[in-house]
Amino acid sequence: MRRAVALPPAAEVPVTAPELRECPGCGQFQIVPALGPDMRSDCFRCGTNLRLTRADPVDRSLALNVAALVLFAILWLAMLMKVSTAGIVHSTTLASGPIELVARGLWPLAAAVALTTVIAPLIRLVGIIYVLVGLKLSVPPPNLRGVFRIVRYMKTWAMLEVLLLGVFVAYTKLGDLVNIEIGPAVYALGLYSIVIVWAETALDPDAVWEKIERSGQTHAPMPPPAATPERLVFRPEAVGCESCGLVSVPGGHDMRCPRCGAPLHARKPFSLQRTWALVIAAAVLYVPANIYPVLTVMQGGAGQPSTILGGVEELLASKMYPLALLVFFASILVPMFKLIGLAAMLGATMMVTTEHGASVLLRQRTKLYYIVAWVGRWSMVDIFMESLLGALVQFGRVVTIEPGSGALAFCAVVFVTIVAAEAFDPRLMWDAAARNPHRPLALRQAYRSKIAAVR
Repeated sequence: MRRAVALPPAAEVPVTAPELRECPGCGQFQIVPALGPDMRSDCFRCGTNLRLTRADPVDRSLALNVAALVLFAILWLAMLMKVSTAGIVHSTTLASGPIELVARGLWPLAAAVALTTVIAPLIRLVGIIYVLVGLKLSVPPPNLRGVFRIVRYMKTWAMLEVLLLGVFVAYTKLGDLVNIEIGPAVYALGLYSIVIVWAETALDPDAVWEKIERSGQTHAPMPPPAATPERLVFRPEAVGCESCGLVSVPGGHDMRCPRCGAPLHARKPFSLQRTWALVIAAAVLYVPANIYPVLTVMQGGAGQPSTILGGVEELLASKMYPLALLVFFASILVPMFKLIGLAAMLGATMMVTTEHGASVLLRQRTKLYYIVAWVGRWSMVDIFMESLLGALVQFGRVVTIEPGSGALAFCAVVFVTIVAAEAFDPRLMWDAAARNPHRPLALRQAYRSKIAAVR
């Protein structure tokens, strides 16, 4: 049975009405019951979260996002670190990293760092403030639905929390080379990381979509309340929106969600083909990412290029065991785990005729998908560290750190695997299992009817 889990403090008065949802993890249509504040409802089949309510879904998140925007301005304008050696002093800001990468001809790497640490976080912050403030006005500003869709997409690419870990790794590695003084931007970055996670936790995206709907800013006229959710349960052509979660029946030539305007698809188009292509591309890029040097430390005019694994070995030689484990996990194990995990899910989805093909461990594979989709961004730790080190340590023949070409290949691996995880549709695993002739008849019948009413 579906679980409705109460989060303390327990709710007494419902803040949502019963609604029909399609589970994004397994594709099961089911009615989410009325929920009070700080409650959640999980899919009865795969356990994926369908709805999580908050006591104050707008005001608290708005205040936290405004605070995060102030901290964002501080961390980009204030000094990050001041380093000195042999009487030479060099201070930097966070912008110094991308600028130094452009100066060394690594502009694609600079663009990736700028996207994940400046562009995406800024769009995310300004966009969510625009939407939440707009919902409080008597006359809402235009295009709230379009802005909120972009905000939710940018969540994947905003990686300032990962940058904080990169700053820590860079600070530790610099200890033996130069004298370091931490600037106010580092403290602002630490506070920002806490506040932005808090703001995301306080936000109820479904409540925001419902408020946008009530404001009248929908892509098309909404169906009458009588048509949802019970009457839609028995409409096999109903489709759940991947952007806002609304279940609707596409009509005419406008195959878009009537609420948010996102394209509607029963399943992500060409999901298997696109994911396979991206996984193969990432696997090819993974080879030069580990063979070519990602960093070169020049001291006295001489230096030795270092690969990712070589950097881990240097940390072990310096007895920095926790840091070595962190870099090894984030830079070597995580990309490999993503590639193997995605390949395993793709393979299981295509094996529909064998008894032990697509049918086993469906819930576990669905959870694996969400882990793979979440963990990939943390591999950017190595890229952020190299960007910071290249900007901070520029002391001519005394000591200089230069990012290498391997960093560009490694960054490409991270980006391609993130896109691959976004392209994969976990519902296809459940579809494949339902088509498997070795599965129980009841599951195959549930697949043909597409939905099962849950009471």
